[in-house]
Amino acid sequence: MDAMAAADARAVVESRDAETGDDRLRPGPEPADEEYGDDGDGGGDLFRTIGRQVRLLRERAGWTQRELGERLGYGEDLISSLERGRRTPQPEFLRAADGVLGAGGLLRAAEEDVVRAKARARVRHPAWFRDYARLELTAVEISFFSTVTVPGLLQTEDYARTTFMVRQPLLDEATIEQRVMARLARQEILTRWPAPIVSAVIDEAVLRREIGGRALQKGQLEHLMALGRLRSTTIQVLPLACDENPGVDGPFIVLTPKGKPPVGYLEAQGVSNLITDPDAVRNLSARYGSIRGQALTPGESRSLIQELLGES
Repeated sequence: MDAMAAADARAVVESRDAETGDDRLRPGPEPADEEYGDDGDGGGDLFRTIGRQVRLLRERAGWTQRELGERLGYGEDLISSLERGRRTPQPEFLRAADGVLGAGGLLRAAEEDVVRAKARARVRHPAWFRDYARLELTAVEISFFSTVTVPGLLQTEDYARTTFMVRQPLLDEATIEQRVMARLARQEILTRWPAPIVSAVIDEAVLRREIGGRALQKGQLEHLMALGRLRSTTIQVLPLACDENPGVDGPFIVLTPKGKPPVGYLEAQGVSNLITDPDAVRNLSARYGSIRGQALTPGESRSLIQELLGES
């Protein structure tokens, strides 16, 4: 989920009680009111065009998606997503693929266009989510506590698509694809330099819940194992056996933007809150610390996830 100078004014979602002077949180607009920015920049068309070019070059070379991925150091699912235009092609991928596929500069020539399209796409989130998204883009530290689904920043494409497909009221196909692409674009911060320090405590029930089926959940668990190997990302599991769970009030995020004080973010049942009140954020941070203390260590968490993978 996703908020700066011009955005700072919007980032403050507090209201002051006219009689008591108390600072109170004001819920953001409900997701039913979501709107996306104008899609006229052709970013989606550009990514699909590049994807078709990659596919044609790969087929000309006589390689499968898996074989191309192995030569480039990427997974087969990522190559598939790129060829379908559902994943933003990174400049480093374009450079590497151009050389491996013998494209003669065809793919490298698209780098600048891709960078510009990505910059425009970053604001293409639901209106109620954009302030958080802008802050996340500049975050130096992000802490997630998740009790329902895997945090969006850590989701696979298929897992993300399923979470949007099951929403009620139902979303149309175009909106689903737009949201999936926006979510995947957010994940680029995990592999940039410098990357934010990301910590996630995920309830064990989330890892056992087979959203989209067993095969899809297995792919998500494997993705978490891979993310946990990043130096900047720590994943812990809050076990079902925890009898002193300080997170019973539900999921939340604590985020520290570069050069700014930390903020909190809550989202549940169609209501979102970006929390800027220092005392409220401090309480969330303290709660997160208590939750981490009750969670399995990163090593124990990896072992549990590996165990769940063995069961799938």
